Amino acid sequence: MATVTEPLGPRVPDRVYKAYAFDLDGTIYLGDQLLPGARRLVEHLRARGLAVRFLSNNPTKDPEQYAAKLERLGLPTPVGEIVNTVVTMTRWLLDHAPDAVVFPISEPPLVRALDKAGIRMSSDPAEIDIVVASYDRTFTYDKLQTAFDAIWFHKRARLVATNPDRFCPFPGGRGEPDCAAIIAAVEACTGARCEANAGKPDPAMLHAALAGLDVVPAECVMVGDRLSTDIRMALDTGLAAALVLTGETRAEDLRGLAPSDTPDFVLDRVDRLLPPGIWEELHWKEEP
Repeated sequence: MATVTEPLGPRVPDRVYKAYAFDLDGTIYLGDQLLPGARRLVEHLRARGLAVRFLSNNPTKDPEQYAAKLERLGLPTPVGEIVNTVVTMTRWLLDHAPDAVVFPISEPPLVRALDKAGIRMSSDPAEIDIVVASYDRTFTYDKLQTAFDAIWFHKRARLVATNPDRFCPFPGGRGEPDCAAIIAAVEACTGARCEANAGKPDPAMLHAALAGLDVVPAECVMVGDRLSTDIRMALDTGLAAALVLTGETRAEDLRGLAPSDTPDFVLDRVDRLLPPGIWEELHWKEEP
């Protein structure tokens, strides 16, 4: 374990930002356990009156379910501080295809959100305009057949996705296939290509999370565990990018990265996000 005076990676932050955007899985918690330092960091930021937002590419829960989980883990959070791909996919459809008939390959949270937004859904390939690929643990051959018929046979539907993640990490180093597996299955049989992604690294997710905050990108930091999503989105939108090594990415993955792909900060635990001087002021040690 690194000490406060021996941080991992290029450097630790030397300032406090006005807004903090956090990934959830692998950054704030892993499975049903808060990661070390997460609660006290968030509580400290809130006590200072700083904006805190939580982002997730996982559409298997809606913001209300995420809020309930965070409260159960000891980190009560207003629903309005949580943005995930259920939210951003719904917004994308309303903005870009408000009259489209949609076939969601998804679990119930996304279906509920689309229904609440008044988006028409159908499993009839002859009337589907958009197939939405998602992280779906109920994926079946029948769903793939419907997507195939809508896109290839009827030649009318487009393919979009909630997120590009290959897998969702589990405690102990395991994981399970994520949305990229569904995208690949549909693309493989139809020859179609996914036209849009509503999750990280698309900047739309960050814009949705920071909406209403009177801050410019240079005053914000994005904190996450994935180079390809969390860090890529931060770098592309002008936010400070802080990588934590508590989820997907390992220290060895940073070797040979181009400067344009390198996070600003690399931390062994999320509360290392505070400058060392504040650690000392608070008399924080290595405990959670």
